[in-house]
Amino acid sequence: MKDDDRRNAPENPTQTPALTRRRFFQVAGTFGFTTAVIASAGGFLHSDEAVAQTANEERERQQAAERTMTVATAYIITADRSYPIMQLDFKENLQNMSNGRIYVRLAPNGQLGTGSALAQSVQEGTIECAQHSLSNFAPFAPVVDLINIPYWCGDNQQFANLVTSAAWRNEVNPKVEERGFKPLWYVTIDPRTVAVGRGVEGPVRTPDDIQGIKFRVPGSQILQQFYRLLGANPTPVAWGETPSAIQQGVADALDPSVGALYVFGFKDILSSITLVRSVPDAQVYSCNKAWYDALDGELQEAIDFASETTFRQNLAKVPAARAYAMSELSKSGVDFYAPTEDELAQWSERAGHQRSEWDSVKTELAGSIEAFERLREAAETDGGYYVHDA
Repeated sequence: MKDDDRRNAPENPTQTPALTRRRFFQVAGTFGFTTAVIASAGGFLHSDEAVAQTANEERERQQAAERTMTVATAYIITADRSYPIMQLDFKENLQNMSNGRIYVRLAPNGQLGTGSALAQSVQEGTIECAQHSLSNFAPFAPVVDLINIPYWCGDNQQFANLVTSAAWRNEVNPKVEERGFKPLWYVTIDPRTVAVGRGVEGPVRTPDDIQGIKFRVPGSQILQQFYRLLGANPTPVAWGETPSAIQQGVADALDPSVGALYVFGFKDILSSITLVRSVPDAQVYSCNKAWYDALDGELQEAIDFASETTFRQNLAKVPAARAYAMSELSKSGVDFYAPTEDELAQWSERAGHQRSEWDSVKTELAGSIEAFERLREAAETDGGYYVHDA
């Protein structure tokens, strides 16, 4: 079977989800987890010939490589359709651009942990590289929590401008590296939203509509202050417990991007999603800095080039992923609301970066108000990368 034929081999339509899961574990047990992941993502999990060929390719690549690099994520391998985390692309780019000197072993779907657990594993050197949100990264590298100050880099273009700027490289990345991390590339997803459960009347239009509601927040203290300024009641809930918290009324609303809400299965428990464009729901791929520093210059250049290439692929994927997620959520009865400019101004005026309540945070994390202003200016300056905003 030719490579193109193998990659496009269709799944057997008679296979039920239970049988597919059984087949996945069978392939993983026989040929290894990475082969099962690639076969599942490529749609040829039930083709013995295609699976065997993939296993042979992976075995040859790993045997020929000088180093094996584990890349762990919290997302299923097929998440790119609605959430452009680009796992397979990153694996291929790292392997190809290192001329086969690096073999990438993927560990998707929380296999080695999620969120802050992945960040900790990278910092400790237990794994070489992982994906995690900047909010979950903040406890280990507090400076990145600056992006959670609302209404200064919430739009995709602002975020892409920011993380590729000289100001970010000079003032933020060194502080991250001091904590043992080497940021490889920052993943643009889409801004955070205001998504309310089916027991809450929607859509939310202005901050007045969320007064007093229980708003699920992650561990970021900045996001908690943001929702307090808006008049909501911030309620910290672990991510894995959030769906049941929304269903049971422990929390009334949450704020992930549209793509995240879809990929994590919220489509049947939400009534509406408001596109408030406040804060980027951003991710980062980081690797252990000591591991990176121990590589020769050629391999470091290969990793940097692979990261840059995957970043550009991510930017191109954003609008298609968003469109798919919105379409699927709409089919389940979720309504979307885009606030008017006047309504968006109310959100910004109530809790935006210009408020004095944020001055101490800017000084603590950026070093000074002036340093924060340099970053804010960078977010508004075209850095040569284009990404679509909703």
